[in-house]
Amino acid sequence: MRHGNKVNNLGRKSAHRKAMLSNMACSLIQHKRINTTVAKAKALRGYVEPLLTKAKTDSTHSRRTVFSYLQNKDIVTELFREVAPKIADREGGYTRIIRTGYRLGDNAEMCMIELVDFNEIYTNEKAKKTTRRSRRGGAKKETTEEVAVEEVVEETPVAETTEEVEAAAEETTEASEEASSEETSEESAEEKE
Repeated sequence: MRHGNKVNNLGRKSAHRKAMLSNMACSLIQHKRINTTVAKAKALRGYVEPLLTKAKTDSTHSRRTVFSYLQNKDIVTELFREVAPKIADREGGYTRIIRTGYRLGDNAEMCMIELVDFNEIYTNEKAKKTTRRSRRGGAKKETTEEVAVEEVVEETPVAETTEEVEAAAEETTEASEEASSEETSEESAEEKE
């Protein structure tokens, strides 16, 4: 019976499990997202989130504590320099698990685990509005790009039938022939002088 046994052993002995979770945590901190099975991702979440909380306070003690789990100086440095300032205002829940389907070989449920603050799609930071209102509370002003686009649309005629298209093509060819004949007449007038 497994009463009170809350640790998912993941089919491994304790040393193998700790080494695997340490390596996965290093990969997650380095690449900001990794693909793995749901069971491993849930175990990794419980392993890495206390380390991220510890990284919020940049002291020698917390660095040594995190290093005892990760065993990689470069990853610890990246965690304290890049990741910790971004998650400083978050109270918890630093990771997100997104299920991606089932693995083809053994039908294991796969997922992507990622650091929440490093995903541009899901972040809460919204782009600031660039439209402005007048002081009297009127409607927004049109930007110059919108006005320019409307002018271009108004200038270009829309042909509804093939006859209109052919007529427009003939007009443009006639206009170009007239322009070329005017140029040749000007050139001949200059030669005579």
